Amino acid sequence: MLGIIDATTYKEEIKDLAQERSMAAIPFAGRYRLIDFVLSNMVNSGIKSVGIFPKYRYRSLMDHLGSGKHWDLNRKRDGLFFFPSPHLYDEYHEFGSFKQFSDHIDYFLRSRQKYAVITNSYTVANIDFQKVLDYHIDMGCDLTEVCQNGKSLQMYIMSTELLMDLIQQSAYSSYKTLHDVVTSPEKFTICQYEHQDYVAVIDSIQKYYKHSLEILQPEIWQSLFSKDRPIFTKVKDEPPTRYGKQSRVRNCFIANGSIIEGTVENSIIFRAVHIGKNTVIKNSIIMQKSQIGERCSLNYCILDKDVKIGDDMNLLGDKNDPYVVHKGTIQGVLMNT
Repeated sequence: MLGIIDATTYKEEIKDLAQERSMAAIPFAGRYRLIDFVLSNMVNSGIKSVGIFPKYRYRSLMDHLGSGKHWDLNRKRDGLFFFPSPHLYDEYHEFGSFKQFSDHIDYFLRSRQKYAVITNSYTVANIDFQKVLDYHIDMGCDLTEVCQNGKSLQMYIMSTELLMDLIQQSAYSSYKTLHDVVTSPEKFTICQYEHQDYVAVIDSIQKYYKHSLEILQPEIWQSLFSKDRPIFTKVKDEPPTRYGKQSRVRNCFIANGSIIEGTVENSIIFRAVHIGKNTVIKNSIIMQKSQIGERCSLNYCILDKDVKIGDDMNLLGDKNDPYVVHKGTIQGVLMNT
């Protein structure tokens, strides 16, 4: 199979986390990016050639993926390929993913794989695409769509030949995306493969917050992070987290390299976060390298990377409307220093 990750999507509902990065590069679960899940699914399914097609703000995504070595995709033959959109002069010009694919048609023409898997970049799941392919072949489908409870996950399998035909004909046909093909099935045999395990589609702030804290539930964590089908990410060599004598931690995911001196409950703490003494953090997501001072109170918050919070600050959101602090923001006494 050939792997295609469509990273062209931008959703206004998640703009607070996508101001300086693409949706594919949004941090998730303490040490991952959203794209890590579909990319790892492909690698675990035996896919050795993956093309990523971004459109907006993809510098962070390129930095995260690098040569693909963390996913065993830095190969002499096949490997990881990055195909930015040539249409960045008009950021809001919507031309459909087939147009971007056609701008890099040589990649498809040179590929030797008989089938192609096409996915979005923001669905969190652990899916075996080999099983989907077996179903696709057994059913004799033109296109197989992965669903859960009848709802599309925007993941598809089809022959590479048919995909190239659709791409090359898109300039003068009504099919601009695979969604157009699925919703107009008069020409093709469309099948649905039902995925039974955990799935989270992260396309809004509310869903990001809800599904982030869901992974604290052991049954969801075990479904998503399987020893047989690991989720790979960029490796960073950091020391273990250090806990102060007065620290208290309950029901949390805490990544490496942090210093915890306060109280943390029911929260996700990313790498290299510093939480000061007598600070209480509950039901929150604190991203990489954020620093929180002493005697603070945070509840129902999302702090993006490199946020600095001064002493004696109180930040309160709601479980249906979390308080979001943008990347690199400085709040409190630190603003004057």
